[in-house]
Amino acid sequence: MSRPAPARGVNVFDDSRPMWQHFLVFLIPLVASNVLQSIYGTLNSIFLGRLIGVNALAAVSAFFPILFLLISFFIGLSSGSTVLVGQAFGAGDAAKMKKIAGTTISVALLLGVGLSVLGWFFTGAIMQALHTPPDIIGASEAYARVVFVAMPLIFVFFAYVSFLRGTGDSRTPLWALAFSTALGMIVTPALIRGWFGLPQLGVVSAAVASIVANGGGLTATLLYLRAIKHPLSFDRETARDLLIDPKLLRTIVSIGVPTGVQVIMVSLAEIAVLSFVNHFGSRATAAYGAVNQVVSYVQFPAISIGITASIFGAQSIGAGRTDRLPLVVHAGIGLNYVLGGTLIALCYALAYPILRLFIIEPNTLAIAHGLLMITLWSYPLYGNAAVLSGVMRSSGTVLVPTTIGVLAIWGVEVPVAWILMHRIGLNGIWFGYPASFIAMLSLQTLYYRLVWKHKKLSKLV
Repeated sequence: MSRPAPARGVNVFDDSRPMWQHFLVFLIPLVASNVLQSIYGTLNSIFLGRLIGVNALAAVSAFFPILFLLISFFIGLSSGSTVLVGQAFGAGDAAKMKKIAGTTISVALLLGVGLSVLGWFFTGAIMQALHTPPDIIGASEAYARVVFVAMPLIFVFFAYVSFLRGTGDSRTPLWALAFSTALGMIVTPALIRGWFGLPQLGVVSAAVASIVANGGGLTATLLYLRAIKHPLSFDRETARDLLIDPKLLRTIVSIGVPTGVQVIMVSLAEIAVLSFVNHFGSRATAAYGAVNQVVSYVQFPAISIGITASIFGAQSIGAGRTDRLPLVVHAGIGLNYVLGGTLIALCYALAYPILRLFIIEPNTLAIAHGLLMITLWSYPLYGNAAVLSGVMRSSGTVLVPTTIGVLAIWGVEVPVAWILMHRIGLNGIWFGYPASFIAMLSLQTLYYRLVWKHKKLSKLV
């Protein structure tokens, strides 16, 4: 069976160019997509901090770990679908691709609705458990409830983005996310200021804008896929693919749940770290939010290259070309250090101007700068580990890499942050990040070289 060509995809099996060039062709739109998603969050933070005040920024920052947990867990879960779509694409099985997508969409809707209901009723308890400062807890709760309502829409949109990337297409998701980001950039300040006769919603403006932005992005994606008759388009004839296939679901869950659990554990660690930070007051919370915005950009090469390695690995396994897996690993690791190192050098050089986009109060700015200096250098180590775990995940090997990731976070990051917080203050919290990245890379490398490389690999479906 011939392999279905992606609408705007990369042919990883083209031997006329080296693997690192395939990475770059796929990676540039992928990184741009991640940048756009972060720009949306960044602009919301700028709008809130500048148009309303530092307490508004702190209110949204206080909910950030919960939002990161929910979205990242679904992205982790959908990684199982991405691997299966990639393998089915590599094998040229378009019908299997549609069944994988349909099962995932149904699960996304069920999970999203369930979280919306639970989140609506338990938001207050969640924010209190995080020790959210009293002067911002009311605004944090209002913002969080609206975000919970948006979960089904966000999950389905992200699912389609993952499917398309599994086929080697990183350009279509880029344009969909660009459209979504543009909507958010317009709607958030419009609701803050009451432009065009709209109500002034304060902190909640950012959450309402996310509903509009994600809804617009999903609609544009579905219309485009249908117009070009893409194998993953949705119409009446393919509605039956939304029925959950138990066998596919088990395979998706076997890959995605461990990855999702790792994401949850990482997010819970972020919540623990936030609770440490909150003990130092709302200025520290605002500084934490600003640093998270900057660090999210630094993580783009690492996260994007890890995703690319997983997709290229899955396609290679699906096509029976496991000989290409070492090429995928070497290209991913090399690009991680080149791109990540360059971005980090720029951030160190321009740290104060970047942070002033979010914070203008001098004491809060100084706190944020100190935190950034401590942690920034270590993110390429995280990226190296992400490449190794991504390639292993492409074969369905997830349990051990996941366990390593969890141990590095909860066995190293959180204890180091807690101990140093009590010894040297707020700055001590951030030493936990480089410590955990060093441990994670060391253990992932050992397992990859001593165990995984000696396994016999085959298709999962």
